[in-house]
Amino acid sequence: MNIALIGQGFMGRAHSNAYNQVAHFFELKHRPRLKLLCGRRADELRTMAARWGWEETTTDWREAVTRPDIDVVDIAAPNSLHAPIAIAAAEAGKIVFAEKPMANTLDEARRMAAAARGVRTMVWFNYRRVPAIAFAKRLIEEGRLGRIFHYRATYLQQWGNDPSRKSGWKLEKAVAGSGVTGDLLSHLFDTALELNGPVSRLSAMQTTFEAGREIDDAAAVMVEFANGSQGTFEATRYAVGAVNQNRFEIHGSRGMVRFNLEDLNRLEFHDATIDAAEQGPRSILVTAPAHPYGTNFWKPGHIIGYEHTFIAALGDFLRAVERDEEFHPDFGDGVAVQSVLDAVERSAASGAWTTPEKAGV
Repeated sequence: MNIALIGQGFMGRAHSNAYNQVAHFFELKHRPRLKLLCGRRADELRTMAARWGWEETTTDWREAVTRPDIDVVDIAAPNSLHAPIAIAAAEAGKIVFAEKPMANTLDEARRMAAAARGVRTMVWFNYRRVPAIAFAKRLIEEGRLGRIFHYRATYLQQWGNDPSRKSGWKLEKAVAGSGVTGDLLSHLFDTALELNGPVSRLSAMQTTFEAGREIDDAAAVMVEFANGSQGTFEATRYAVGAVNQNRFEIHGSRGMVRFNLEDLNRLEFHDATIDAAEQGPRSILVTAPAHPYGTNFWKPGHIIGYEHTFIAALGDFLRAVERDEEFHPDFGDGVAVQSVLDAVERSAASGAWTTPEKAGV
């Protein structure tokens, strides 16, 4: 598969690494060929291409869309470019990958999904492939948590308080669309929809701490899920002392699970069905062969890192192509997340409880 990657920043490096590594950890018929790297800064582009093994470079993303030898267009560009690139690539019959958030608005996300009805797609919600999160999903599906009562999630970063970081496209509403809502809540809600199901209604508030800034620096959301459980979500770039804490905990009638990305190889699990004298949260090192992806990477106890989540997402996608199976998260899943984010913004603006629109295209 000939890949065209659009984006030369942090996510561009993460995706490049996955393309280089995936065949080392997954048995595949289709292997990525790093064909074309696209970005805005030509000199840096050539340096990156040489370092990561990209064969060619361009500063025009339209070349990636129109070239007949390109099979996959991977969008790791700023958010405002996701929709135009994805729609053009899908209409050209390419496989389309998009970084999160899928789009800046629900309308954009729907138009992307509509254009891509006839092609395969992926949204890089890579945290679904954290072994501990995949193991939590297994426990929930097996009924080990019973009826779910509470879902709590936080994504805490501190870089908004750094006076040296007062600029960049993530702080520009015209480019980013939103602040922590698109950047961090998108991850939290994708995980929540995957583990706990649809959101029925929500009430949200957004706060901007930096004077003159148009995007949200922090957001807090109360949620009612379709399964009757109650949820709370918080995302901020002003949590001084928290570097990258993507956390959730789920409480049910039969047990509890708790996760923190800063300790991504572990999942806390409390089994409320065993003898009361033996109950208590257990910290499980999710690296054994019996765990998700336990046979893809290293031996038990030899921990994996952030980069392996991208490798696993790509590996699962390529295997789904080979087997002609569905893959998730696709653009349909991206629209579902965008529908919740849209409700967050509408609720924060109105101050009222709000129902997410149906995610269908």
